[in-house]
Amino acid sequence: MKSVTEQSTAQFPVAGVVIAVVSSFINGSTFVLQKKGILRSRDRGGSYLTDVVWWSGTISMIVGQIGNFLAYNVAPAVIVTPLGALGVLFGAVLASWILKEHLNILGKLGCVLCCCGSVVLIIHAPKAEAVTTRLELEERLLDPVFVFYALLVVLLLVILIIWIAPAHGTSNIMVYVSICSLLGSFTVPSSKGLGLAAQDVFGDAPSSSRALALFLGLLGTLAFSILIQFFFINKALECYSSNMFEAIYYVTFTSTVILASALLFKEWTALTVTDSLAMLCGLTTVCVGVVLLRISQEASITWKKKTD
Repeated sequence: MKSVTEQSTAQFPVAGVVIAVVSSFINGSTFVLQKKGILRSRDRGGSYLTDVVWWSGTISMIVGQIGNFLAYNVAPAVIVTPLGALGVLFGAVLASWILKEHLNILGKLGCVLCCCGSVVLIIHAPKAEAVTTRLELEERLLDPVFVFYALLVVLLLVILIIWIAPAHGTSNIMVYVSICSLLGSFTVPSSKGLGLAAQDVFGDAPSSSRALALFLGLLGTLAFSILIQFFFINKALECYSSNMFEAIYYVTFTSTVILASALLFKEWTALTVTDSLAMLCGLTTVCVGVVLLRISQEASITWKKKTD
């Protein structure tokens, strides 16, 4: 009996789950703290870059992402990624307490539906094929389907950032959410690819110029994507409630990453009919949740105008 218990414990990644849960709670606090810092600096008439609360949220974001990286290396992604929904729920509770952003019943239901739908999408998404070498990664990156998708994402980002965001960013939350989520198509594959490229660059064997170029390219893409994403996250928090932005952002970011991984690793070839139907149901649930959140926000704005 003891050996069976030890074997089941070894098979279940307890450490990875614990790290993922702690990281989710830390990530759930980041938008709330950054929003609080923005409001504090706005009341003082200064920049939020000088606010200690905003910086605590930024540091929490960094710590949470490091925790996610550790969790993904200790436990399977199929276990770690759904736990990110805990951060959304925790962020909603924290926003209600710190920022007084009280969701009505529709908003609470929409938040829960977004989390549940995202978890269903993650669980039934096709699993990535193992890529263990830099040469395999290069082959996948040069695949025509993924190249076309990457160019399409870049085109959409250019249109959103240059033309749509200045005109409609402050009136439609989906503009900033779309920009931040589409950048996930580059941040997650770049993060995964850096580990493979680093093995050749910093390994015992002499590295090739091609490996170094790939490593620097992925590192530059990751840094550039994170900086743009970070900028528009704060732009969104200046205009919208943190709990609403976090819920919709979690949904769209997760969906975009799943799509990018499916194209990069050719996961659609392993997609079954059951998983396809389950993902369709999950996507429908997410859409209903987003609609309820939008209705909740519009009702809250209308109520504030009447009370003012």
